[in-house]
Amino acid sequence: MGLYAIGDLHLHFQTDIKVRGQTKGVWRDHERKFKNSCERLITDEDTLVLVGDHSWGKNFSECEEDFAYIEALPGRKILIRGNHDMFWDAKKTSELNERYQGRLLFLQNNYYSYEDYAIVGTKGFTFEGPFYLNRRGQIVGWDEEKEEHAEKLISREADRLRLSFEAAKADGFRKYIMFLHYPPTNIMEKESEFTKIAKEYFAEQVIYAHSHGEMRFHDSLEGIIDGVNYSLVSGDYLKWIPKKIL
Repeated sequence: MGLYAIGDLHLHFQTDIKVRGQTKGVWRDHERKFKNSCERLITDEDTLVLVGDHSWGKNFSECEEDFAYIEALPGRKILIRGNHDMFWDAKKTSELNERYQGRLLFLQNNYYSYEDYAIVGTKGFTFEGPFYLNRRGQIVGWDEEKEEHAEKLISREADRLRLSFEAAKADGFRKYIMFLHYPPTNIMEKESEFTKIAKEYFAEQVIYAHSHGEMRFHDSLEGIIDGVNYSLVSGDYLKWIPKKIL
């Protein structure tokens, strides 16, 4: 058995591509590349966590082919909500789980087990600007109104993350792998509400996505910090090869 993760598939079998450049370079034919990687690496006994931004579909009817593609991949599939996943109302996660009856598992305010670990997580959030730069490219300010709004979203997502941890803890789990769609910190931060929660519950790893495009690959924490191992798993960063977590 193995635990793998990757994010930002941005599937679009039924919708127009929303981001310019998603047909070029590492993105060209990425669905085929990813499928081939999964079939080479992952068995039906393994678990694959998909770390948000699964589909460009605005509603479920525009996502059906995307989910058929995901469902056909090998292994047990656990999905985290991403910022572009418009089909997913966080308050209606149970409806998605009922629809797929274990064929796909949607993680929100709950947890799933992998051996003696609890897989916990939420979408997360972080303030991404706009930042104001001087001529040397140094940050000298930012949009404070948007920062204030971001703080409210961060607080809500931190509460949701705690619900996930507490559900696992109540069932006796003490070992955790924590998943976020957004990076745990922005380019100005060394810690955040999410890193504090990771330390509070002694999470062994924090896995995140969202930061794709070479200019953003190193926007957040990487490696072991305060005993927690942080990893980016955006699909283009991994070149569509799922990262083995355990």
